[in-house]
Parts: sequence; structure tokens; C-alpha cells
Amino acid sequence: MKPPTEPTSRWTRHFCHRLLILALAALGSSATGTPTGTTQGWRLFRGDHSLTGVATASLPREMVPLWVFEAGDSIESTAAIVDGIVYVGSLDANLYALDLESGREIWRYAARMEIKSSPSVFEGVVYFGDESGAFHAIDAATGTARWVIQTGGGIVSAANYARGSLIFGSYDNHLYSVAALDGTINWRVPTGGYVNGTPAIVGDRVVSVGCDGVLRVVSLSDGQVLTTLEIGAYVGASPAIRDGRAYFGTFENQVLAVDLARGELVWTYEHPVRKFPYYSSAAVTETLLLVGGRDKMVHAIDPATGAPLWTYTSRARIDSSPVIVADRAFVGGSSGEIVALDVHNGRVVWQFETGSSIVASPSVVDGRLVIGTEDGVLYCFGERPASGR
Repeated sequence: MKPPTEPTSRWTRHFCHRLLILALAALGSSATGTPTGTTQGWRLFRGDHSLTGVATASLPREMVPLWVFEAGDSIESTAAIVDGIVYVGSLDANLYALDLESGREIWRYAARMEIKSSPSVFEGVVYFGDESGAFHAIDAATGTARWVIQTGGGIVSAANYARGSLIFGSYDNHLYSVAALDGTINWRVPTGGYVNGTPAIVGDRVVSVGCDGVLRVVSLSDGQVLTTLEIGAYVGASPAIRDGRAYFGTFENQVLAVDLARGELVWTYEHPVRKFPYYSSAAVTETLLLVGGRDKMVHAIDPATGAPLWTYTSRARIDSSPVIVADRAFVGGSSGEIVALDVHNGRVVWQFETGSSIVASPSVVDGRLVIGTEDGVLYCFGERPASGR
């Protein structure tokens, strides 16, 4: 029976997607096979320590859903994928470990509150924060806690890792370094506002920009603040670092490039007409910078000059962060669409309609793309299986 308050097309689309979810879930629960993850995998939000959002793996030209997994609540967390296992958090307060080949649940770990933080996986341990301010270290194989420490505010930032230390931000207005071995706090740097984005690590430097509108370059070893730059705008995104520059969007409708060595603004990009904030984190290569906006657009910018290259317009805002895979860029939107864009011109070369808003970002390993939606469904896309499989 059709609900009288919903348009027929919307209800039909939702109903069809629920059937797809049920069918794929049934298939995934009985599937067997060898995990297809790469050695490097997708260990943290944005894929690498510099948070460039560029995948070294390959994806098929045409993809279909291979399996889906339904969590108990929304998925805003971006999945980590390591050694054939997918790790993802949910607002149902659970961290899930799933088999990449089949979507089968391997274990789940109950945190203290909602999980918005994207998990990071290093040396056999999964690290993430929750909305209670707890930061967890979980054995990747068994799902049991190694240790848990408490900060003074919710944690949305993912953890970066270098030299035995985890670096992350908290809503208690601090940037943290903790020992991976036991959670001992090495140092913490006070800020004037929430630290929402994930800190980047380049060499022996940590780069963080937060809701107090200040970019900080901090010594990885001792937390000494080496450089600060007043941005003058709320920043919820993570900085993408390439060739000595940090790239990020602000809530004052601008995308900025900062020279880290000089601590100076290099260029400012602002769309001439549409004035909306940026929450999406940028993806950057030598010749291309991509970032989603709450103006419903993906903006392609020349990273050298800040000159506009092209834009793609969606049906709703784009808070998901794009990932560049060779000559395509993949991104989700609040419209419920996942699209692949030709990086040369912004044309859509593949798309899939999930029927639910997307805040999470894509995670990519060889042959697989994984992304979650706000209705709590995690999708795994790949090449269509051969008939009879």
C-alpha cells in the first residue's frame, strides 16, 4: 500500500532500493571467497597521511553493488579497509568489522556513544573516537579493546599516525598526540575552538586547521607550535597537503591554498555567484584540486593558481569528500547519488542512486569502492560478477 504522504516516484524508488538491499544482503551472507584488499589498503580518512584523497588502486569502468550491510543507524563515518576487512562506525554506537568479499559481519564493538569519527587502522589496531569524547584502540582481528582514553569533548576527527603516535582533534578544543602502545598522552595543543578535521602529517610536522579559524603547524615530536596563520573563518574540513601547500575550504564560502613554509596565503578561490560553505575535504593532485560544496557543486580548481577549471552541479549539497582514482573522481551527495566524474571536464561517467543522503566519503581498494549512507546502509561496489557465480 502506498503511503499517502509521499510522491509515487519517491516511494517507488525507496521501495526498490529496499528490495535491492534485501537481495544483496542475502547474497552476501552466503558468499565465500578470498578477500580482495590490497597490502596498503585504505587505512585512514582520505587514504594517506597527507590527506590527499587520491587512490593508487584501480576501479572497473562499470560498477554494481556487490553487497550491502545494514547498521542500526546512520553511517557518517568513512570506512577503513585493510587486509580484506572493512571497518566502519555508525551512530548506533557500534564499530563494525566486515569481510570485504561478502559483507559478512566478523565482529562489532560497542562504543560509549555515537561514532562519527572515521576509523584508522595501523599495525593491527583500529583507532577511533566517539561522541562521549572517548578514544578507542581496538584489536583489528578480535574486536576487543586494547585501551580507551577520555578527552573532554566529542571526537569527529579521524586519527593520523606516525612514529608510534596517533594525532587527532577533539571538541574539547585540543589537538592530541597519544602513544599507540598504551594511550599515554604525549602532548596536547590548546585551540580556540573545536577540532573537527583530521590533522595531516608531513615529515615531522602536523598540520591542523579548526573551528577557531587558525591553521597550525606543530612539531610531531613535542607539540611545539611552529607556525600559525589566522584564516578568519570556521573550518570543518581536513587540510589536503601537496608540494608544501595546504588546501581546504571554509564556512566563509572560500577555498584556500596556504604555503606552509612561509605561513602565507597563496590564493583564494570563491565562486562568483554561489556563496555557500565548504564542509567537504579537498582531493588534490599535481594539476587538479577538487572539493564539494554546500552550493550543490563539485569545484575543480588549478592548485597552482586557484583558477577555476570546471564545476559539476548536483541536486543537493555535497558534504562528502571526493576521491580521485586515475581519470575519475568519486563523490557522494545529500541527493543520495554516488557519481564518478571525468577529471578533465566534470562530466558524469557513472552514477548510482542510493535513495538516502550521503555524508561519508568513498574508500577505495583494488576493484572495490565502499561508502555508507545516512539510512545506515554500507555499499560495496565492484565489477559485475560473471554469470552463474
